[in-house]
Amino acid sequence: MANQESNRVKGSDLELTEKVVGINRVVKTTKGGRAFSFSALVVVGDGNGVVGHGLGKAKEVQEAITKGIDDAKKNLIRIPVMKGTIPHEQFAKEGAAKVLIKPAAHGTGVIAGGSMRAVLESAGVTDVLCKSLGSANPHNVVKATFKALSLLREPVKVARDRNITLKKVFNG
Repeated sequence: MANQESNRVKGSDLELTEKVVGINRVVKTTKGGRAFSFSALVVVGDGNGVVGHGLGKAKEVQEAITKGIDDAKKNLIRIPVMKGTIPHEQFAKEGAAKVLIKPAAHGTGVIAGGSMRAVLESAGVTDVLCKSLGSANPHNVVKATFKALSLLREPVKVARDRNITLKKVFNG
């Protein structure tokens, strides 16, 4: 997970957009009646390769969303986006949720389900093919998507690590 730590970004100087992935109402029954609280799963991103997710819990919905946004801004990562898509295929697991993301040709669009779509659109990925396998729990699907995105590697860095110059690649 050393790769994931190196992708961390400070969110103080970025123009971030927020998307609420899910809101849960939690009811606690006490002897005095029922106590309601809310949890909000939020994704933030700048549309240019920076994305984060957070969870907020509070007695009011709006307060939970605000806390989720603050938490998401603390967990930002940068992902490689090349020509609107990702550089390579990636698979990741979180809990029972498994996700597969594949690069797609220009004009394909974001072919993904609800919570995966929110993450990828916030990150600025415009063309990608995705499949969510196993659990449909939004919390785990978002975490698995983040794990998959954090494992993505930039082709230029991979070439440098393998001591391949770009002239060798293009000239044969």
